[in-house]
Amino acid sequence: MPYGLNPHASGMLLSCMERKTTYIIGLLTLCLTLSVSAQNVYPHPSRLDSMQYLDEVSVTAIRATEVIPTQRISGEDLKQLNSFSVADAVRYFSGVQVKDYGGVGGLKTVDIRSMGTNHLGVFYDGIEVGNAQNGTVDLGKFSLENLEEISLYNGQKSDIFQPAKDFGSSGSLYLKTRRPTFQNGKKQNISVGFKTGSFGLLNPSILYERQLAPRIHLSANAEYTYATGRYRFRYRRVNADGSIAYDTTAVRHNGDLHALRAEAGIFGYTDQGKWHAKAYYYDSERGIPGAIVNNVWTNAQRQWDRNLFVQSGWQQHLAEHYDLQVNAKFSRDYMRYLNPDTTLKYIDNNFTQQEVYLSTANRYAIRPFWHIALSADWQINWLQSNMVNFVNPRRNTLLVAAATSFDRKHLKAQASLLGTYVNDHIQRTKGAAQAAESTLRFTPAVFASVQPWLNRRMYIRAFYKRIFRMPTFNDLYYTDIGNIALNPEYTTQYNFGISYDHVQQDGVLAHAGIKADAYYIEVDDKIVAIPKGNGQYRWQMMNIGYVEIRGIDANAHLELRPMTDMLLKFNLTYTYQKAQDFSDAGDPVTYGGQIAYIPWHSGSAVANITWRTWSLNYSFIYVGERYHNSANIQSNHEQPWYTHDLTLRKILRGKHLTTDLALEVNNLLDQQYDVILNYPMPGRNYKLIVKLSL
Repeated sequence: MPYGLNPHASGMLLSCMERKTTYIIGLLTLCLTLSVSAQNVYPHPSRLDSMQYLDEVSVTAIRATEVIPTQRISGEDLKQLNSFSVADAVRYFSGVQVKDYGGVGGLKTVDIRSMGTNHLGVFYDGIEVGNAQNGTVDLGKFSLENLEEISLYNGQKSDIFQPAKDFGSSGSLYLKTRRPTFQNGKKQNISVGFKTGSFGLLNPSILYERQLAPRIHLSANAEYTYATGRYRFRYRRVNADGSIAYDTTAVRHNGDLHALRAEAGIFGYTDQGKWHAKAYYYDSERGIPGAIVNNVWTNAQRQWDRNLFVQSGWQQHLAEHYDLQVNAKFSRDYMRYLNPDTTLKYIDNNFTQQEVYLSTANRYAIRPFWHIALSADWQINWLQSNMVNFVNPRRNTLLVAAATSFDRKHLKAQASLLGTYVNDHIQRTKGAAQAAESTLRFTPAVFASVQPWLNRRMYIRAFYKRIFRMPTFNDLYYTDIGNIALNPEYTTQYNFGISYDHVQQDGVLAHAGIKADAYYIEVDDKIVAIPKGNGQYRWQMMNIGYVEIRGIDANAHLELRPMTDMLLKFNLTYTYQKAQDFSDAGDPVTYGGQIAYIPWHSGSAVANITWRTWSLNYSFIYVGERYHNSANIQSNHEQPWYTHDLTLRKILRGKHLTTDLALEVNNLLDQQYDVILNYPMPGRNYKLIVKLSL
């Protein structure tokens, strides 16, 4: 199948369209009218942290429990993990499966609770990172160098004061970048870092922060990554009768990466609000090592990416009971894929995506404990390609979300209703009939959390959410593969959970917490690629899938202070998932089978000890047995895999210069494993990190 297409998933009636468009635009206009008609701006305490302009104050606290289940990695914990990209870090969340195609530059995508990669919304500083072409966001492109926090929500974020887009995914991953802070009267911060290690890794980076005015801060950072991507691996396959099919050692080739990432942002604060503007640029060339099949150990495919976006946001408390939020974004993504191997099929395709996005959100406090919100978003996407007979689709999307939240004593609750209208246009070419029909859908969500005893941090929670994802441009319009008759792919989630936190100011125990969630999910009209006709290399997208998912996510956290200058942290996660494919009742082999690459059992463990300026971090990841096909037969069986990682870190503090040194050892036991069949992962490898801060 063509590389641009996800291998696993992935004329109008004018009067009707006008009525639907008028309806949605009317709601959008209502939001905008509310935004500009707020009167009588009363004095009100700032919603921002009033300590932001003072010298640094260290505070240890537990974030208020949210009505929606969430997992977070922030601050020093991100620095301690043996992670190079966002994809590496989210492996430590429960309920997450990372598809990693190997190496520093290999494609890395995330699947939450087995619903599929396209059902996870990825948000960068509050605005979604989109991909209208195939719906997949490569998390390997996002560095941890400038991130302050990574948070994962099942369902949606615990805040009704957000863009309508934030209500539109089955789960959400939020990436929050660092905002400048200045200590001891300083007006600028400079940080220079360098990472090197196995696979020819060279990764210099620089961060510059400047206080332009008391309430206006500038931040700019850049990094360059180079890696040969070459690593030795052992490849072994066993036949069904137990005999060894082959057992060999080789070197992974064509996995090189050249990548430049640059960001710049301005952050401003007002008496009762804040704003920001940001520009992001990513430029890379990489080899695609490909799968090892038919005794082929190297590939020549290459890919070029150029991603640019500019975005801004403004949030303000305008009246005694009224808040306004406005966001805007423009992005342009270019991708070129080259397969020079004429023995297969010569391919030299390029794709250019563009997106314009505008959003307004309004929140009104009926009472201090009862809020309502109305949000409206408009988005337009274009896709162009040099493919023969490509239809260059354009998509208009309007979203309107109405939500309410209630927070009083023992009960926290949140409900929302999202209306989504999607209208596609295509450039008519030879063989192109028409665009897919317009879509108008309304999808609800309800969340609740009960605190039985107000003096104890114990919460019982539940939620229901039904949402859908539209077929991507590839699903609908990819030449000779797309299917304009596709329906949206729905997920219906039911979740029940419990959590308990204990915080102690004195003594050895500083914090202990545990939480667990049980869930049941249905995925309807799942979009899959099936063979078309008699040709094994001809495919078409179809709605034939139905999946039922039953699972448990569990997390435990413990912090101990055995000495004044020592801190011990322990984190455990566990996931059980039974994700069954009920698509074809007539196929006894696949019907009811565990879907591809979903293990029944998985988990992680992280232990960290910090003593003065030294720290040692140990992390362990386990993925249990699974199958690479819904046909759960022996030939499709994949063995469990696990990795052990270590990081030793030392901080040297001078009068004006702070030096941060770290040594990482990844895959300590040199385990040979595949995350995806025939894509071998690296064995034991090393990384040295030096960071200088002024």
